[in-house]
Amino acid sequence: MYLKHEPSGDMVEILDMDKLFDPFVSEVSGRFHAGEEMQEPAPFRKTDLVFPSGESLPRCWTDPHYRESLRYA
Repeated sequence: MYLKHEPSGDMVEILDMDKLFDPFVSEVSGRFHAGEEMQEPAPFRKTDLVFPSGESLPRCWTDPHYRESLRYA
C-alpha cells in the first residue's frame, strides 16, 4: 500500500501492513518512492501519513481508545 508522507508530499510504500492497522503502534516501516534509486526502509510516524487523496488514516488505525468515544456519542 502507498500512502503520502504529508510533511514532504512524497509517496511511501508501507512494508508492514499489520503495524499500519494496529492502533497500539505509532510508527510503521516504509520507504520513500522518489527518484530512481530504491530507498532504504525507514520508520514513519502514522501521524505524518495520509491517503494519496489527502484523507486522514482511519481513527481505528491510530487511536487505541477509539471505541471509548463511541460509547458517549
